[in-house]
Amino acid sequence: MVPIITIDGPSGSGKGTIARLLADLFGLHCLDSGALYRLVGLATERARVDPSMVERLVAIASAMQVEFKDGCVLLDGEDVTLAIRTEQAGNAASRVAAVPEVRDALLQWQRNYAREPGLVADGRDMGTVVFPEAGVKIYLTASPEERARRRYNQLKEKGLDANLSHLVAEIRERDDRDSNRSVAPLLPAPDALVMESTALSIAEVLGQVSSSVLRVYPELAKKGA
Repeated sequence: MVPIITIDGPSGSGKGTIARLLADLFGLHCLDSGALYRLVGLATERARVDPSMVERLVAIASAMQVEFKDGCVLLDGEDVTLAIRTEQAGNAASRVAAVPEVRDALLQWQRNYAREPGLVADGRDMGTVVFPEAGVKIYLTASPEERARRRYNQLKEKGLDANLSHLVAEIRERDDRDSNRSVAPLLPAPDALVMESTALSIAEVLGQVSSSVLRVYPELAKKGA
C-alpha cells in the first residue's frame, strides 16, 4: 500500500494549502476532492439542474471530463479554475455533496488517485470514508471568523468580489449543512490528529503535519530533504 495522508476540515481551514505544500515537500500526488464537488456544482448550475433531480446529478457527475493540469482545472476542456473558486460554486458544491448518489459516483474516481509514490488527499471525508486505511489523518480547523478572513484575502488576491461579514455567515451556514448531512458528515476520523490553526501560521501547521507524517512514513524523509 502506498503512503496516504488525508487532510480534512471545514471550508477555509487551510487544508488545501497544506495538502499542496505537503505533496510538494514529499513528492506525492495531491487530490483536491473539494474541486470535484465544485465542478459538479458548477456543471449542475450551468445545466439548471436542481439538487433534488438526483438522476441528472449523477449523470453529470459520472460524465464529467476532468483534468488537473499545470495548476489549472479543466472541465470538458474548459479552464474553470477561477469559476469553481467563487462562493457561489462553493455553496453549490455543498448542496450536491449532500446527495449520497453523487458521492457514490465520485468515490472510485477519488480512490484511483492512491498510486505510487503516494497521495495527499484533502476534503471533508477523506479520512472517514474515501481512505479510511490512510496511515496519517489530519483534521484541520479554525474559527469561522479566521476562516472568513483567509477566504476574503484569497478572493481579493484573485480579483474577485467579497464581503467579509457575508463570508462569515456563509461559512457558518455551510459548516452546519456539511456537519449535519446524513451521508459522510464533516467530522474528524476517530484516529485523526485534530489541529486548531486559528493562531498558527502556514509554516507552523506544515511543520507539525510533516512531523506527524514522518513518524508514520519515515521513508519519506529522503524525499523531503
